[in-house]
Amino acid sequence: MKQKPLKIVLSGGGTGGHIFPAIAIADALKAKAPGSEFLFIGAKGRMEMEKVPIAGYPIKGLWISGLQRSLSLKNLIFPIKVGYSLFMARQLLVGFQPDAVIGVGGYASGPTLRMAIRLRMKTLIQEQNSYPGITNRLLSKKADKICVAFPEMDKWFPAEKTFYTGNPLRKSAVDIAGKRQEALRFFQITEDKPVILIIGGSQGARAINQAILTQISVLAQADVYVVWQTGKEFLPIAQQAIQQTGKTDQLKAIDFIHRMDLAYAAADIVVSRAGAISISELAVVAKPVIFVPLPTAAENHQHKNAMRLVEKDAAILVDNDKAITDLVPAMLNLAFDPTKQQLFAKNIAQFAMPDAADAIAEEILKLIYS
Repeated sequence: MKQKPLKIVLSGGGTGGHIFPAIAIADALKAKAPGSEFLFIGAKGRMEMEKVPIAGYPIKGLWISGLQRSLSLKNLIFPIKVGYSLFMARQLLVGFQPDAVIGVGGYASGPTLRMAIRLRMKTLIQEQNSYPGITNRLLSKKADKICVAFPEMDKWFPAEKTFYTGNPLRKSAVDIAGKRQEALRFFQITEDKPVILIIGGSQGARAINQAILTQISVLAQADVYVVWQTGKEFLPIAQQAIQQTGKTDQLKAIDFIHRMDLAYAAADIVVSRAGAISISELAVVAKPVIFVPLPTAAENHQHKNAMRLVEKDAAILVDNDKAITDLVPAMLNLAFDPTKQQLFAKNIAQFAMPDAADAIAEEILKLIYS
């Protein structure tokens, strides 16, 4: 049933893992309440200031950043940034008068949600990770609802207002049904070898890239295809190494994969960082995966995300500092073990929540009309 037009603020960003879920939520709400107005609030100079307008939504930026973990002069102005961001968030919220304010994580989300709570506006937190950051843990005490991507999150959040909805995903990335042959043609590979997909994120991943580079000759001699997303800076190094093996038909280096649906459709196994959105996508496409968690992620949440799956026999974890020695052997072992592939695919699929954006939109509508 179509709803009357609403006014919604969505705040957060910093990485695609925060930005794309926010856009997916806005898209779902727009479908349910045509004519609704949206205002995104991000952090100046961060990725959201570019990506959100491309998706067709207006965005305002706050002067906010994270607290530096090392001793830094930047930390001296951090309290000033927080105070100014709270003031600016208040101005934006009072001017826009939203029906609800949604926080998706990232630097801007904290001051925006904190001010929305002070203004007694209706608030919802969308927590992507299995281990929430301290800001969301604190805000959850006064926020109206929390939508989470992993089960059993009431150890962090008040159970009575926590809803297990999953992470909102780009449907274009996970729609792989019937695309296997198209995917093989796209990457110029055939059915005769296992296909290993390596995705370290849009910028590549240093530890993963170095591990592959170090053992490129081993992969060249193995009877596998490799589709390797390197990131822009590492691409020339990867291409030169592949040229030296003489196996350019077997080893494919790409700076950025725009057709993730075809990459997933082609892959027999995947190597990935353990960001929450990556995990959610891999669960929906049900691919056996080896996670190499980013150790510098806030509060080591990527390692905690990956362990939630490893404990359910749904994935393999290779520590970042052991990737050089352990990653390629783990890849080849899994690539030639169809029994383990089937087990991992079956178990990771149990984490799939393909309709998360719609579920979160429904919770927002219930909140607004409660």
